[in-house]
Amino acid sequence: MGIGDKIQNKAQEVSGKAKEAYGDATDNERLQAEGVKDQAAAKAKQAGEHVKDAAKDVRDDLS
Repeated sequence: MGIGDKIQNKAQEVSGKAKEAYGDATDNERLQAEGVKDQAAAKAKQAGEHVKDAAKDVRDDLS
């Protein structure tokens, strides 16, 4: 993945944290849940990036 994808995923995670915090502060359960969902999606994408990076490192080591 490119650096742009990594930045977008981190931005989604930070945005999710902000939504969750705002939902907590305003007792808005929908917004809080949306923030948690955004964070989970971003973390899943980041985990995929780590797997791809590790596979690339192994491939480079074998070359």
